Amino acid sequence: MEENSVPPSAAQTTEEGLKITVATVTWNAGALIERTIESVEQQTYAHVEHLIIDGNSHDNTLELVHHYQERNSHAAVRHEIVCISEPDEGLYDAMNKAIDMATGRYILFLNAGDTFHAANTLELVAQAAVKAPKLPAVVYGDTNLVDADGNLNWRSFKNGMLVCHQAFFARTDLARRMHYNRKYRFSADFDWCIRIMREASRKALPLVNAHTIIADYLNEGMTTRNHKASLRERFHIMSHHYGLLSTLGYHAWFVLRSIIK
Repeated sequence: MEENSVPPSAAQTTEEGLKITVATVTWNAGALIERTIESVEQQTYAHVEHLIIDGNSHDNTLELVHHYQERNSHAAVRHEIVCISEPDEGLYDAMNKAIDMATGRYILFLNAGDTFHAANTLELVAQAAVKAPKLPAVVYGDTNLVDADGNLNWRSFKNGMLVCHQAFFARTDLARRMHYNRKYRFSADFDWCIRIMREASRKALPLVNAHTIIADYLNEGMTTRNHKASLRERFHIMSHHYGLLSTLGYHAWFVLRSIIK
């Protein structure tokens, strides 16, 4: 019997036993990271590991993290906080480090500057996960563009990345088997989400909508700053997963839709 066909253990089927890893990748993010730290700090859900993967910052990032760790030591709801600071080979190399270090059942990437929408966000995610008949491959935030049944599946991303990366909780065991592909400089998250969902489809694991807003994200990330290069990468990724003709057809529809609007 395949590992993922075995029903979850009692610890995994209760909200109290579902540990979530929140990973924040930083480099000289002192101007942004404090609001992200405070957002995780305010989460009422106790079973949280916050991994901060720092690329050897030389601003006040690590000082802010140190104060965060000190506050956590006497907080009413304590979380696990782990921080490493060392040179890396870019954003996706750091994110792969986080995947390898994570001890939670799920992993979410929350960038410096991004915040959870509410203090009970992770509680709602954990509740959504444990209510499913099988432990979901992915728990995600609400989205308006979904499939005909109102659900997300890997083919949904033919329309572009419909779920923000900061609202995509992937099972860590699946994530470890498919790291971010570092040949993509700007859109490896798009490719990674599709591969996670394809694996879920292959193993008949559910993708569960938590029906809540997960994150308030800063819309000035690396992809936004390198928009044209990101679009080229996304076209290549879509062609790889969905085929060239299908991708050309969808892009023709994108253009037509923009003209109609």
